[in-house]
Amino acid sequence: MKGEVRTHSLSSSIYLYTSRNSNGLMDYVPGPKEEEEENKEEEIQHEKIKPYSRKWEKSTMGTVSELHLISKRMDSGTRHQCDVKHGVPAIFFSTEGFTGNAYHDFNDVILPLYITSQHFNKRVVFVIAGYHDWWYSKFGDILTVLSDYPPVDFSGDKRTHCFPEAIVGLRIHDELTVDPSLMEGGKSIKDFRDLLDRAYWPRIKGIIEEEEREARRNSKGKHPSPRSSENKAKREQKWDLIKKPKLAIMSRKGSRAITNEDLLVKMAEQIGFEVEVLRPDRTTELANIYRVLNSSDVLVGVHGAAMIHLLFLRPSKVFIQVIPLGTEWAAETYYGEPAVKLGLKYIGYKILLRESSLYDEYEKDDPVLNDPNSVHKKGWEFTKKVYLDHQNVRLNLERFRKQLVQAYDYSIAKKNQHDNHQA
Repeated sequence: MKGEVRTHSLSSSIYLYTSRNSNGLMDYVPGPKEEEEENKEEEIQHEKIKPYSRKWEKSTMGTVSELHLISKRMDSGTRHQCDVKHGVPAIFFSTEGFTGNAYHDFNDVILPLYITSQHFNKRVVFVIAGYHDWWYSKFGDILTVLSDYPPVDFSGDKRTHCFPEAIVGLRIHDELTVDPSLMEGGKSIKDFRDLLDRAYWPRIKGIIEEEEREARRNSKGKHPSPRSSENKAKREQKWDLIKKPKLAIMSRKGSRAITNEDLLVKMAEQIGFEVEVLRPDRTTELANIYRVLNSSDVLVGVHGAAMIHLLFLRPSKVFIQVIPLGTEWAAETYYGEPAVKLGLKYIGYKILLRESSLYDEYEKDDPVLNDPNSVHKKGWEFTKKVYLDHQNVRLNLERFRKQLVQAYDYSIAKKNQHDNHQA
């Protein structure tokens, strides 16, 4: 929408005022009958949109509020006077839908927001429908590297905001995908990964400073020489060059948990890894997760929304996805293929029947065990109930050890390669 764009939150409307001789949103549509035209106030066109990216999923879109896009002539009787006038474009989007799920937060909103806004070079205002304080608190670090301006709560801010231009809705390319052929300057998912670096490192440095202050308070007069947070952050980035390869395990509780996780940790340590187990919840600050994974050589986890954090690994690192029974297609589509595009070494570990908790719950000839495709045909809700909500994994450690050894050897080779290059 280009021209005089004005918000009216009470009616969930965005108005575009245009002159009689311009086209407004699109070509004119046939106008109302002459006797009704005065009451319509010269309305040229009226469209509706739900500004969320998963347009192909009716159930998802049913949870997203609708906005009205209305084009009127410049001399219409009613003009919404500007309370706040912005000199830069706006992008309107919704944080309804599946937000609150880690995968969908990134795939449905953050990545599309990057795709839609990055060419504005931060000279853009984000107007958020279905605004949630918790959502902005969680992703504010990213939004501040995409925009120099505070966001507008579309429903909560009753003032009329005026813009010279607006994009309503977000563009999406595919699951966890930035298609360079559709991007200005040929930008890719790797450029998005660089943006995450810029978003999180200032906060990580702040966390390190807090840790140092706490350490000094606990030193009880020993007066250790303080080290700058910036130097400590740089040391963390070079972790893989000065220590053992680091393996991070994304732990789950409830469904799709690794029930012998403690033995997995011991085995990984015996192989030679430095191991850190991550147990994030909805309150975990993303900068803390980023800090761990940015310094990790390998990430191991069971297929699920938390695997979205593969975006936090640096290119050329290793991602091992444990694939439970009945989740092969989703695991490869949502995480395996994007991991390769991100430049990671991807290892998909498909569990055997005996590694699934379902093996002890169903008869050995049950389709749940032997024909997952027939189960999928019963619908998503049935698939989710069986394979996602009620399945845990007990790894065959002898079998899984081969994947860890492969990842260890690869990580050591990368370290040596880097050392030789530096030399």
